[in-house]
Amino acid sequence: MSDLLLDDVQTHRVVRGRSLWQDAYRRIMRNPSAVVSLYVLAILVLIAVFGPMLWVHKMDVIYRDRVAIGPTLTHLHLLGTDTEGRDMVARTMFGLGISLLVGAAATVVALTIGVTYGAVAGFFGGAVDEVMMRIVDVLYSIPFIFFVIVLLTVINTPDPFAKLMLIFMAIGAVEWLTMARIVRGQTIALRNKEFVEAARAAGAKPMQIVFRHIVPNVLGPVVVFATLNVPVIILSESFLSFIGLGVQEPLTSLGRLISDGSGQMINAPWMLVTPAVVMLITLLALNFLGDGLRDALDPKDR
Repeated sequence: MSDLLLDDVQTHRVVRGRSLWQDAYRRIMRNPSAVVSLYVLAILVLIAVFGPMLWVHKMDVIYRDRVAIGPTLTHLHLLGTDTEGRDMVARTMFGLGISLLVGAAATVVALTIGVTYGAVAGFFGGAVDEVMMRIVDVLYSIPFIFFVIVLLTVINTPDPFAKLMLIFMAIGAVEWLTMARIVRGQTIALRNKEFVEAARAAGAKPMQIVFRHIVPNVLGPVVVFATLNVPVIILSESFLSFIGLGVQEPLTSLGRLISDGSGQMINAPWMLVTPAVVMLITLLALNFLGDGLRDALDPKDR
């Protein structure tokens, strides 16, 4: 009899539940496209971070005797050179790093503002929610390109690094609006749940409840949005660079490289094809990973 009871106890100890994140991990590992995209992104990040340091050519070195040559093994110009005589492999790796940096940094800015704003508006509700969301509606009505032009014109600086920071601010200051609406809706659904009432009964202050109890429970949609938002931001930066409002020399990005290559599409097509293919691979990987995360974190499919 005692042996039987001991076996029952051991059986109960072995059986354990899985959290949302553990279940999401198992789901995404069973999604081939998401797994492949994750590996592709990891490789792209490694190339962007370490490639410019390890490659034989520097992105800003000009070879006057090798202007606009096609892909060749001579001097290891594997993707050719541009019209200034700079190596396209080095410039593409550096541009990839800048584009990923813009996407990641602007997404962090958008999430920081959007999650905080949306959680506060949804939790307090009433007049506070009404006023805060009307501000969002007004900002939504301002065209993105108009806002960026005004910001870059008012804060005009010749420093390319300062201009890069302005791009982070400009894109992040627009992209947080959608995140705020998403988090507000999730917060309204959670603010009357039992764990929130328990926190109130324990004497937790409103802002403590927001950041300790509400925000951690809306991270699922936030992670999905962040993954899907990075390619949108990269495209936005590419558009700004294409029309001359984005990254400036001596820095470069994939959008800037595509802009330069579009003018040499006939004489030097590799200048356009190389950054365009890299951007296509990056955007596809991010979108497939975002779709995989969305499916993995969907509680209705658990």
